[in-house]
Amino acid sequence: NVNISRSESFVDNKYFSSKKLKYTTLSPTKTERDDWKIDLKLGDSEIELFIMKDHPERLSPEAYGLRHLAFRVESVDDTVSELEAMGIACEPIRHDTYTGEKMTFFRDPDGLPLEIHE
Repeated sequence: NVNISRSESFVDNKYFSSKKLKYTTLSPTKTERDDWKIDLKLGDSEIELFIMKDHPERLSPEAYGLRHLAFRVESVDDTVSELEAMGIACEPIRHDTYTGEKMTFFRDPDGLPLEIHE
């Protein structure tokens, strides 16, 4: 389970997760604090997305308790092409200094970094 959103926009985050990243929405739920919780699934992977109504302003993703979320893909080149075709800007592809594999980043609707890595 991962808390990956600070946005107040349920619509923006649900659209980005389901239409752009192709996750299936399992159960959007309004929490007791009036926030949204969305369970998302893609293959064997599941993500729990929280959309907070009143969140404190922070300066960086690390301040949210999240450095970034990484997705392993078969082809970074193909995934970048798919993302850019949907209007999602990606950083230039580079090679991970530890694994030597291709990797890059793109941003969610809140501007938080998401990594794709071979």
